[in-house]
Amino acid sequence: MSSAVLAQLMAQGAGEGADLATLRAIIEEAGELAAARAMARLGLDDAAAAKDMAELRELLGAWRDAKRSVWKAVLGWVVRIAGALLLTGLAAKFGFWDWVK
Repeated sequence: MSSAVLAQLMAQGAGEGADLATLRAIIEEAGELAAARAMARLGLDDAAAAKDMAELRELLGAWRDAKRSVWKAVLGWVVRIAGALLLTGLAAKFGFWDWVK
């Protein structure tokens, strides 16, 4: 799976009139070559790449969990504050402060 194989397939396709099987082979080789180049550019072409990707996925999962927890906490505080304001308003409306005196 190198550029030499791709060049050989291209030459074969040009020489034979490029039948469907040859074109599919060219496309497959080009795709694999492009994927390998992309992985190399990202630094994911070594033996530790699978471990690195697993760690990145774990980190991303932890980030998503943290965001979800923050939103739940914020929503909880908003509900508590709204409830406290509602109870304070009801107490003021029904004259609770007069009962305390």
